[in-house]
Amino acid sequence: MIYSNLGYSGLRVSNLSLGTMAFGRWIDEKASVQILDTALDAGINLIDTANFYGKGQDEQFLYGTGESEEIIGRALKGRRDKVVLATKVGLPMGKDPNDAGLSKFHILRELEYSLQRLQTDYIDLYQVHRFDDQTPLDETLSTLTALVNQGKVRYIGCSNYAAWQIAKANGISNLHGLEHFVSSQSQYNLLSRELENEVVPYCLSENVGLLVYSPMARGMLSGKYTSRDDVPEGSRAARGERLIQNYFKDENFAKLEAYKQAAEEHDVNLSQFSLAWILNQPAVTSAIVGASKPYHITDAAKISDWQWTDELKQRVNLL
Repeated sequence: MIYSNLGYSGLRVSNLSLGTMAFGRWIDEKASVQILDTALDAGINLIDTANFYGKGQDEQFLYGTGESEEIIGRALKGRRDKVVLATKVGLPMGKDPNDAGLSKFHILRELEYSLQRLQTDYIDLYQVHRFDDQTPLDETLSTLTALVNQGKVRYIGCSNYAAWQIAKANGISNLHGLEHFVSSQSQYNLLSRELENEVVPYCLSENVGLLVYSPMARGMLSGKYTSRDDVPEGSRAARGERLIQNYFKDENFAKLEAYKQAAEEHDVNLSQFSLAWILNQPAVTSAIVGASKPYHITDAAKISDWQWTDELKQRVNLL
């Protein structure tokens, strides 16, 4: 495992993080704790969750129910200070007008609920889940700054922000002496590289840590799918997850075959190869592994310190 600073902060995080979106949703508590224990044993110190994660994600009206935070809170008793705990705020937690967004009202209320569920008195990295165009940025940033000053939050970050949104936020922070986003969390993988247009260059230029979710392209890069009609029982596609359907394109299935061949040449599986590519991108601080089984963690840990040659990087970029 490799550890580095999260952006320009002094906070050291592992280059693999544990994603917990499935905790309490697709994975019961016993299995979730087993995965968490495996991650900690492997040297992973960054645990990523959100108030939104839970069974409510599968309802007709999507809303947060907090099961993931609750499971993590119980599992981390007696070892809370051994991890960097990251959670998020901003997505719907109910149907009332103030049950979503990044207003002072919503952030202050939801932080208290998150602290209760996580059974802690502070959050190491508090992330805004997505941009809120209904709330002034200075209101959001001043609220987050107050929480840092109170000791309830250590660092702040953003998720699913465009480069201009991160730049605008940090510009406001510079102007008013407010806390800056030390990290940005976005989707990034071999089949989804739009981030390289603006966010990646911005993070490199401004020393903003980049946390990557969906490095396996919703499971597409696991190797379990070989065609549109090949949908294994129990997989995300079989459960009807809409987001993975975006990857079911002929050009992506062709790329998978090329990546598989390259992976075999290096005696690793497709998942390990795809994850290693992410870890060798200079802007990436940590890749979030959303494991559903312990071996997903142990397989990932085996390649966490695999340093690619320039030749291999160039070859893969041309595929």
